[in-house]
Amino acid sequence: MPPSITDNLAILVDADNAQASVISELLAEAGRYGTATVKRAYGDWTTTNLAGWKEVLHVHAIQPIQQFRYTTGKNATDSALIIDAMDLLHGGKVDGFCLVSSDSDFTRLATRIREEGFSVYGFGEQKTPKPFVAACDKFIYTEILRKPASGVTVVAPAQSQLKPLLTDAIYAAVQDDGWALLAVVGSLVLKSDPSFDARNFGFKKFGELVKAQSYLEVKSTPISEGSANTHIFVRVRES
Repeated sequence: MPPSITDNLAILVDADNAQASVISELLAEAGRYGTATVKRAYGDWTTTNLAGWKEVLHVHAIQPIQQFRYTTGKNATDSALIIDAMDLLHGGKVDGFCLVSSDSDFTRLATRIREEGFSVYGFGEQKTPKPFVAACDKFIYTEILRKPASGVTVVAPAQSQLKPLLTDAIYAAVQDDGWALLAVVGSLVLKSDPSFDARNFGFKKFGELVKAQSYLEVKSTPISEGSANTHIFVRVRES
């Protein structure tokens, strides 16, 4: 089912492994999937490493969860976040989770949450290991949330990866008339690759990305006679 903005979400941030500079945009993005009723950031707040986070916690009403580093080489922050996530999972007060980290250690957590029927939205940098990305319902690369800076270019996925992804989804969704409903295609693409996002390729919406592909053909038809609302269909152009 598509996400509902009435869903209650728990946003759990691995502050040791996430960027504070993008938190405003990240929270706005999370608002597309639900309402953030729990917002927590985990880390050792006695260190200077999290100074950037300290400046934004109160502004965004994010609760800092203190976790001391008891031993060198052990990530106590990960453990604290995972324990809280499981408590929330069984507490019955949230419908989904936003896990903010580029750390593959949360792969099993994401999988476990989804096994219980809850949605998981991951947020992390493009360096995030594939297993964690694949374990989420959707994974958003934080680079696309940043405001463009002069001279800075976000590295987009190779276009060579895009064509087979789109065409496979279209063939899987094709109807008897040879056309596939764009919304169904988009859903299949996301299931195949949770990190897929039109913004990764420089487009604001999936429909705009599809229309820009020369090997695809797009058409719109009214939902009903006289209706201004339309269904959008796509198919692979004949050679």
